[in-house]
Amino acid sequence: MLPTVTHDLWEYLKESQKTVVLYGMGNGADKILSVLAERGIPVGGVFASDGFARGNLFHGMPVRTWSDVKAEFGAENVIVLLSFGTSRPEVLENVLRIRQEAELYAPDVPAFGDTLFTRTFYEEHIEEFLAVRNLLSDEESRRIFDNILSYKLSGDIGFLLDSESDEDEIWQGIVHPETIRAAADLGAYNGDTVRQLLAKGENIHTIWAMEPDGRNYKKLEAYAEGEMRARVIPVNAGAWNEETILFFDKSGNRNASFEKNRSQTLADRPLKVAEVKALPLDSVLDGARVDYIKYDVEGSEMEALDGSCKTLAEHAPTLLVSLYHRSEDLFALPLHIQKIAPHYKGFYLHRMRGIPAWDINLYVAKEEL
Repeated sequence: MLPTVTHDLWEYLKESQKTVVLYGMGNGADKILSVLAERGIPVGGVFASDGFARGNLFHGMPVRTWSDVKAEFGAENVIVLLSFGTSRPEVLENVLRIRQEAELYAPDVPAFGDTLFTRTFYEEHIEEFLAVRNLLSDEESRRIFDNILSYKLSGDIGFLLDSESDEDEIWQGIVHPETIRAAADLGAYNGDTVRQLLAKGENIHTIWAMEPDGRNYKKLEAYAEGEMRARVIPVNAGAWNEETILFFDKSGNRNASFEKNRSQTLADRPLKVAEVKALPLDSVLDGARVDYIKYDVEGSEMEALDGSCKTLAEHAPTLLVSLYHRSEDLFALPLHIQKIAPHYKGFYLHRMRGIPAWDINLYVAKEEL
């Protein structure tokens, strides 16, 4: 069932008498510091893993080690806020070690947009969350959904550790790669996810791969030229709901996105903007059949879905849709798919290993499996 909450992480931190310290630097830490400042929650310091603590400053605070923090405050007197994402086993092991010594949370701050997942936000959208839960096709999806909501409200990584899916089971039980002959990869980056798909589906003959970032596209294009297992068609454009030109913020490396997705929290960060073409998938395919579409377009999933309505109606490909870029994605995207493609009946939620709640994927099939 959906979690019942009396307070969220930010409310808990506001009431706590312990010293709040950040573990990590970068965009995530910037966003967390901004939220703490808005709520009047003081920060006692910042620390990094041993190899990254070199006496440098972050927001005017010296970057220390965990040993330094324990020596000054005592592990029992601090709350550690994990401020970066990772799926690397050795880093996760270190995070869990610190969690055994002190209170540790990983605040949920959106990758794109500025809507924070708070208790108020959750209560305002409780009916939509309930509708999505009822839409999900199996108990495992509903269990993962409940755990993700509990994590986003509490910051407790225990809910994430209990919500990891087996990738092989997903492919064999939901996607069925042996049935895929043609596919579309929206947000193809440098071709890494195309490679993964080809490794799974031995019958694939064509993949359309869309990537707006010029630097990533050059790598994608070079890979496509040398790929012999299937025809990879690189498309230097972002997936959108119409053909247009948009401003693209390429300052985020892999997380580069259209400028409209940029968080105001990062407004003072250097901005690298380029004009890029945006296209609906329907026009890229021009009626061609695809059996599988991956939507991982850094906060533009709604527009990308709208740009493929004809393809969804005519061919009903299996879909993978990322649900973790914006706070509202967990309810807005599944309900939108149900609206624009009511013939789809199978909705399955899974997430891969890692902290925070990234790589939350909705798999949508024409029929329940």
